[in-house]
Formats: sequence, structure tokens, C-alpha cells
Amino acid sequence: MDITQKIAILAGRIKEQMDHVVNEEATKNAMVMPFIQTLGYDVFDPTEVMPEFTADVGLKKGEKVDYAIKNGGELSILVECKPRTTDLANTQFSQLYRYFNCTEAKFAILTNGIEYRFYSDLDDANRLDKRPFFTFRLIDYNERDIEELKKFAKPVFNVDTILSTANRLKYTNLAKTAFAELVKDPSRDFIKSLAQNFYDGRMTQQVIDDFTPIVREAMAQHIKEQVSQRLKSALANTSGEESERVIIESGDPEKTQLSAEEDSDIVTTQEEVDAYNIVRAILAGVVDPNRIHMRDAKSYCAILLDNNNRKPVCRLHFNSKSIWRIGLFIEGKEQKHDITALTEIFSHREALIKTATDYLE
Repeated sequence: MDITQKIAILAGRIKEQMDHVVNEEATKNAMVMPFIQTLGYDVFDPTEVMPEFTADVGLKKGEKVDYAIKNGGELSILVECKPRTTDLANTQFSQLYRYFNCTEAKFAILTNGIEYRFYSDLDDANRLDKRPFFTFRLIDYNERDIEELKKFAKPVFNVDTILSTANRLKYTNLAKTAFAELVKDPSRDFIKSLAQNFYDGRMTQQVIDDFTPIVREAMAQHIKEQVSQRLKSALANTSGEESERVIIESGDPEKTQLSAEEDSDIVTTQEEVDAYNIVRAILAGVVDPNRIHMRDAKSYCAILLDNNNRKPVCRLHFNSKSIWRIGLFIEGKEQKHDITALTEIFSHREALIKTATDYLE
């Protein structure tokens, strides 16, 4: 089982256990230690993962950092843990800062068990940066995040490899955050600069105010259209032919038919793709993930075994803006369940596995 599958399983378990994790020790035991294990480190081997790592730092004697991870016998990563409910954005990490400055470790992690902030000394040698160069959110991540996380896995860990891309990654993430804020709340200067490209009149405050909701909506529509087009292309390449991607609602999975004509009205969302990847991760223990396919339709998105419409694993009913549903197939009949977050799909793990194994048998 690779890191992608291990992280997906861990994310599902933590989602179920989250309300029971009420202090720092519980956060360490239920969340942080399993996370370190997914990276390939033996948390029960003190020569590899040292809990309560102690080093005398200046006048601060006997201070401890929660974990120190060694790779190849060399101290590589320091980990400071906070309780699950801690907002890391407003957290001081002075211990981590002091320890990093006086050890040979090149990376430090600040975490509350759900969010993992990775730091190094990109701005000033041997001094921990104030901003992380990479942030991994265990219950809200994408494939690119997983690829970055894999660089910290024990079998492939290489300081030079990580640092070679860390600076670019840091500023790329900061730019993404700034862009997201711009899309959400475009500044007056941005609105003015953009509107001057197509509005010939005088740029008064009233004009800028009038254009603000228009520009915001135009940006959102453009992003949605770009994502939709890329998803369509990716799905078409996966299935071999665009005409084999779409399912027409029939009610009976054995009578479902394919159609290319309906494709222009279908938009595959990022949420559907993320849900598809979660289902693949859940089933990875019983079936090759490459045998799990997705076909989108107007009324639902189907996830199938062997790309066979007679073997539906589940259906994603995400078209409604007010509620999401996942359709599970119990003894050949679809049963719909409401979900409010994609991670709730993990709570239907047993039903999904049973459906898939029934087809295999």
C-alpha cells in the first residue's frame, strides 16, 4: 500500500475519531504518530523517532520538542505538536525555532494533528523561516499535496531534493493564497486596472463599485470553465473515447445506456473527482485502483468496477447545491445517503468494499 492510500485511510479514521481527541496527548497518539508512520518511520524505534527530544539551548535548559526524526542516522526533522483545536496561524513555536537553530535538522513541522506546516531556513541560513514552505491538511488535500508529501517519506528522503523546490513551492503557495483572496474580494486597484481594458468612460468610484460584482462573477466563471474543460479532457483520455464517458439515467444499472450527444450539458466538478479518488483509496485493499472508473451524467456521477455499467460501486449525486448524496448499491438496489463533506464517504467504507467484493466473487 503506497502513501496515497495510507493517507486516505488515515484521513477517514481521523474524521471519525476527531471529536474524541480533546488534548495534546490524544492528538499525538491518535493523529501525529500514525501520520509519521505513513511516511515510513518506525515510531516505536527510538533510534529513528525520538519522542520528547531534549537539547540544552542557551539559557533554556531541558526544553523538549515533541519528536525528532532521524533518517540514515542523521537528525532530519523536528516535530512540535499542539492540541487538535489549536489554530496554527496564531500559534507561537519558539521551542521549534530555538531547537532548529542549534541542531543539524533541516526541516521542522508544526502540527495540530490535522494541519502540518513544514518549515526550513530558506530566507536566512540556520534560522527557521517564519512562514512554512509547504502545508499539508490531512482532511483537505489534493494529488499535488500528496506528491510533495511523498518527498519526506523515509525511502526517498533527500535534503537537497526537497530544498531544490522548496523555495519555489513556498512562493507558489503564497501566490495561490493571494490569488484566492483576490478572487474572493478583488481590490479597488485590480478592478480599476481590469475594467480599463474594456470600459472607455471615466473610472469613478461608482463605476468601480458597479464593476466589482461583475468582475468577481467573471473570474469565478472563467475558473469553473477552465476546470471543467481540463476534467473533460482527462476523463476522455482515461476512457479512450469521449462517447464512452457518459451515462444516461435509467434507474436500472443493467439497462443504462451510453450517449455522446448529452456530453455538452455535463460538467464534472472537482468534488466529484475528489470523491472518486477517495473511493479508489478505500477499495485499494481489495481491488486494483486502475479497475475503478468514473463516468459522469446529467443527474449523477457513476463509479464503476472495470468500467462496466453493470458493476456500479456507487453513484455521486452532487448536482444539488443544497445537499450531496452518495448512492450505495446494497443487493443490487441503490440506497442514497446524505453527506455534508467528502470525508464522510469513509464512513461507508464497509458497504463500498462489500459491493466491490461481491462483483469479484
